Amino acid sequence: MRLFTHYAPSMIAKHISRLFKGNIYINDIGKFEFDNGKLILPSCADTRHYQAVNEINQEVKKLRCAVSN
Repeated sequence: MRLFTHYAPSMIAKHISRLFKGNIYINDIGKFEFDNGKLILPSCADTRHYQAVNEINQEVKKLRCAVSN
């Protein structure tokens, strides 16, 4: 499990896209799982979780587009 002390979507997206499957913890937000290079919502998600998952998955898409071009 990787611990992120502050919320940085681009840095988290790089970590997720490299490992493809695992767990992360973001201070002040909570624990997340990721699979296939995509962040998955926790079972007890609130607004912060939805926003974080949306932002980080968008960053992952940007990274994949940049690599494929």
